[in-house]
Amino acid sequence: MNYFAKARPIFATRRIGTLAAALARSRAMHIQSIPMWTGGHDNYAYLLIDDKSKDAVVVDPANPEEVTPVLKEAIQSGKINLTAIVNTHHHWDHAGGNDKIRSDLGTPNLPIIGGKDCQSVTQTPRNGESFQLGSITVKGLYTPCHTQDSICWFVQDGEDRAVFTGDTLFHAGCGRFFEGTAAEMNVALNKTLASLPDDTKVYPGHEYTKSNIKFGITVLQNEATKRLQAFAENNRETQGKFTIGDEKLHNVFMRTEDPVVQKATGKMDPIDVMAALRTMKNNFK
Repeated sequence: MNYFAKARPIFATRRIGTLAAALARSRAMHIQSIPMWTGGHDNYAYLLIDDKSKDAVVVDPANPEEVTPVLKEAIQSGKINLTAIVNTHHHWDHAGGNDKIRSDLGTPNLPIIGGKDCQSVTQTPRNGESFQLGSITVKGLYTPCHTQDSICWFVQDGEDRAVFTGDTLFHAGCGRFFEGTAAEMNVALNKTLASLPDDTKVYPGHEYTKSNIKFGITVLQNEATKRLQAFAENNRETQGKFTIGDEKLHNVFMRTEDPVVQKATGKMDPIDVMAALRTMKNNFK
């Protein structure tokens, strides 16, 4: 099935008025986190479920030993109809479980949607292209830098919004520039993702918040960074607890034009600030 060809007619009409309000109330987008390698890589896989239709996709199910039992229970109990695997990028700890998940579930033809280098990928969207998961619109946003095939997945059901950011955006941090440049990460964070609605919840690929804010607060001390530090100290999991709007306040990598951050890096140009911040974070102990 080509999800993207199927999705295009959805946007031909717009519902308005009371009908739209009624539909919004009936929508139910559900996101279930599946922690993987806790205490090691601290990854997250995610189940995105349209509760009305039960259609679901699993995002970055890299460790089948931990993910397959969750999927099997949900499928066998009738909670979900798994329609695809979705990847944020090709690294083994995000896309390396694709083949084993298919084998474990006995679904060798389960679609794999992601960047061109993801394991056994079957469909790669164009930048900004969408598909439907029940009433949920799933849009792929190209964010090359950490890898060149990085895609962040923006999902929306009525006024409920979230984004799966892989290793591009973390709470109070960002991914290393393994295959890209500071200029690319600046576009990814401060143009592509910053343009999303501020109430969009962020679901990153790893639980790095505590270490990220430990660095960030050495660069910028404001009420937002202090609040995040306190939250991270008292909560083992932080995924989905903060929004794009929050990141603009407490994530120094999304504040490259802040005079305080510029002073800390000794740079003025946003790209130079981004590069300096990444070097500082890489060397931070």
